[in-house]
Amino acid sequence: MYNLGKTGVLLINQGTPDSPAVTDVRKYLREFLMDARVMDIPYLNRWLLVNLIIAPTRAPKSAKVYQELWTPQGSPLKVYGYEVAQQLQESLGHKYVVKLGMRYQSPSIPDVLAEFKQQGITKLVVIPLYPQYASATTGSALQQVAEVVGNWQVAPELHTVQNFLSHPKFLEAFAENGRRQLAQEEYDHVVFTYHGLPERQLHKNDHVANCHAANCTQAYNSLNQHCYRAQCYETSRLLAEQLGIAPADYTVAFQSRLGNAPWIKPYTEDVVEQLAKRGVKKVLAFAPSFIADCLETTVEVGREYRELFEEHGGETWHLVESLNSSPLWIECLHDLVLAAAGTAKIETEKHTYLGLTA
Repeated sequence: MYNLGKTGVLLINQGTPDSPAVTDVRKYLREFLMDARVMDIPYLNRWLLVNLIIAPTRAPKSAKVYQELWTPQGSPLKVYGYEVAQQLQESLGHKYVVKLGMRYQSPSIPDVLAEFKQQGITKLVVIPLYPQYASATTGSALQQVAEVVGNWQVAPELHTVQNFLSHPKFLEAFAENGRRQLAQEEYDHVVFTYHGLPERQLHKNDHVANCHAANCTQAYNSLNQHCYRAQCYETSRLLAEQLGIAPADYTVAFQSRLGNAPWIKPYTEDVVEQLAKRGVKKVLAFAPSFIADCLETTVEVGREYRELFEEHGGETWHLVESLNSSPLWIECLHDLVLAAAGTAKIETEKHTYLGLTA
């Protein structure tokens, strides 16, 4: 089937094992952690660490967690991904062809791009589904796209979205979910928790000698607009403004550490313990670096941090649902596609939306 004259839209998420079986989880971990942008150490060291230590030891433990997370339809991340792609297709209409691709495992980016190529699509909008840019996430996804289409005889007209942390509908969609929870109960404190990164990866991306935690946590500007930490703090400020949460009433933290190297601080587990010990009883948690509920949200934030909070004296820990396939999230993606394709311009109240490149 040819779709000449249509615009392809590739939505990319990190990926998930094909099943919760140990063999599939091990396969996923190996592909994920062997990515040089994810584990940025020399190849031989990375190969030995991943294949001889991490994958063999973590796969059985992770498989048990995936078994808890799995639904009759499959991995929630993939289930929501397909729902979003279908709903975005319906929203955009017949002039677009929308597909989901995963950076690791299936449906793979090369396979999905091959489908676009076979259909004759020569204009492509690529949206990595990470609100904040990081080399290990968005950078890795866009690199793989570039490597694949770079070998096409007819290179497609390529448009990419690097981040969408300040998109009004992204913020409103998360805020809407938060308001629903806040309407049911009063909370003493709010925690915005983001997937962490090794500190060294922030410094690698610092081309203006501005990578200092104090600068990145206080303001988001042209000097640090590509800094992942700065983007996370800006996301938190914008969401707090939407929800009317005072700066003293929320904390930004970073989760999912791996290894012994310093990662972005403060660590979420430390924040959880400190809040409980100082007498905070009720906490509402947001995970705004994830657009769909997955292992890191449902299990790590929703269950493990709740247990840690209760262990140290806290009483209530609730996780705000992610965007999943909410109508506002579909509207956000619709706007991003049109803007990236050059048919619309998005502005926020504060500044022109800067998440697009062409």
